[in-house]
Amino acid sequence: MTTRPFKVLGIQQIAIGGPDKTRLQKLWIDMLGLEVTGTFRSERENVDEDICAIGSGSFKVEVDLMQPLDIDKKPAVHSTPLNHVGLWIDDLPLAVQWLTAQGVRFASGGIRAGAAGFDICFLHPRASEEFPISGEGVLIELVQAPSEVVAAFARLAAAPN
Repeated sequence: MTTRPFKVLGIQQIAIGGPDKTRLQKLWIDMLGLEVTGTFRSERENVDEDICAIGSGSFKVEVDLMQPLDIDKKPAVHSTPLNHVGLWIDDLPLAVQWLTAQGVRFASGGIRAGAAGFDICFLHPRASEEFPISGEGVLIELVQAPSEVVAAFARLAAAPN
């Protein structure tokens, strides 16, 4: 295996789905105090979501509270309560190229703009014959970290323990 030419910097987001996001809002917003920083609706992705935040600045982590627009359509954002985990990546195109060459399976759609405005792509939760490495049941989102996040994680890594 060749040397990995990119870094996973940290968790960018977790996405939690349910058939009715008002129940999720009760816990995450009303009880735990997360701040709603935006919303996202997409017919193509069958999702209505609230984008919430834990923390601040470069170390802010998104918590997306999602419900399907149509409970009978796919993707079924509610059928796995922990829908996906998003990871900050320092060089997304390079990561996708290298991971693909190593046999990692990606979901269709390629690199594209995500709900929060960052370029994203998804590792498929199931392997295939052609691509034997997958999320093993977990959908994983790779998110291009903006330069300030890359710099913040570099500072953190360089700080004395």
